[in-house]
Amino acid sequence: MQIRAIEPKDDAALQAIIKVNLKNNNLVLPGTAYYDPELAHLSAYYATHAPSRYFVLVDDMGAVLGGVGVAPFDLERGIAELQKLYIAPNEQGKGYSKMLMDAALAFAQTEFKALYLETHTNLVAALGLYDRYGFERLSAPIAGSEHSTMNVWMLKKFS
Repeated sequence: MQIRAIEPKDDAALQAIIKVNLKNNNLVLPGTAYYDPELAHLSAYYATHAPSRYFVLVDDMGAVLGGVGVAPFDLERGIAELQKLYIAPNEQGKGYSKMLMDAALAFAQTEFKALYLETHTNLVAALGLYDRYGFERLSAPIAGSEHSTMNVWMLKKFS
């Protein structure tokens, strides 16, 4: 296993992983990442939105198993957004989300004061992960949100 920065060759695999996860959780809806215009070219998106990173988990053969992104959300307030944390369905339950979350948090803490995320109540495993990492639930999205279908908003402040 290896976590590395996204490369253009990862784009198609990540798009497929994200879409199948959303489909499996009944979230093929406008206002979700399923319809994000940058989904087919995540490597280009993260390369042009500094300071940002997209971490990819690959197996020993180089196959993409999942990924997670961190990108600016509200630079004036020092807030980044945790984006597109997804694991291939056949690889879930093996602790890979934790590995990716650790990488995302390590990066975010060096660049930002807080990390914001938007998720959905259908994504039960993700909610548990975010709770374990100390994200606090918000009563409403932070201004500037693009994913109107998401119904859970969380924030983790860094000390």
